[in-house]
Amino acid sequence: MDAFRKSRAHAPPGFFATEAAGLRWLAVPGGPRVARVLDVGAGHLDLERIGNARPTPDAAHDLGRRLAVLHGAGADGFGVLPPGADRGWFGPLEDPLPLAAGRCGDWPAFYARARVMPVVAQGRERGVLTAQDAAAAERVCGRLGVLAGPAAREGPARVHGDLWSGNVLWAPGPAGSAEAVLIDPAAHGGHRESDLAMLALFGAPHLEEIVAGYDEASPLAPGWRDRVRLHQLYPLAVHAVLFGGGYVTQTRHLMARLGAA
Repeated sequence: MDAFRKSRAHAPPGFFATEAAGLRWLAVPGGPRVARVLDVGAGHLDLERIGNARPTPDAAHDLGRRLAVLHGAGADGFGVLPPGADRGWFGPLEDPLPLAAGRCGDWPAFYARARVMPVVAQGRERGVLTAQDAAAAERVCGRLGVLAGPAAREGPARVHGDLWSGNVLWAPGPAGSAEAVLIDPAAHGGHRESDLAMLALFGAPHLEEIVAGYDEASPLAPGWRDRVRLHQLYPLAVHAVLFGGGYVTQTRHLMARLGAA
């Protein structure tokens, strides 16, 4: 099988093993197609090479339905990593940020302790965010039980974790159709709305069809559209930490909006 190699000479220990474990964990029966792992080592990961196809509304609808199946496979807790993964990362190959893991019993506590506050601390270490930003993040975390609404009662889903549009490839499918293929996960036990919010963050093609297929297979909790920006706070803050500029301003505006009483 033709292979595509990802490599980095001085990758963090276990970096590629974690990605391989995530890909294998996400490959559930009836779920989305996931890039097949061919080989993995300390400094490389070999994956099957994926062909190119144009995404269609039908293919997007099918992706939504299959994402619901994947999420329904569940996890042992919020923050739990795939079997075989000792540490997690989020971000580009050249500069991934450590991803906090562990086991939380509910999503608001997980989002506060393992996502929002750690990324703000990473931003302060890099001189991008300030003590005022940390205080704003604390206010958001204090309101997470309210902001999460009825979705706070949902159990942990098996999520891709970095499901922006660039991590969904569109390949030739059966009978000349297209099918989605997932790559580059930050897989963990998380909230299913987070994957959908990531798809919206940078504009996945035929997003409304993805959501429609998902909601038909596994109806979303009332008010989910109002929570999209809440779930986008973490990836937006990561972009602020890594790239600065306008992402810092966007993150501050979003924290102010979410933290307002």
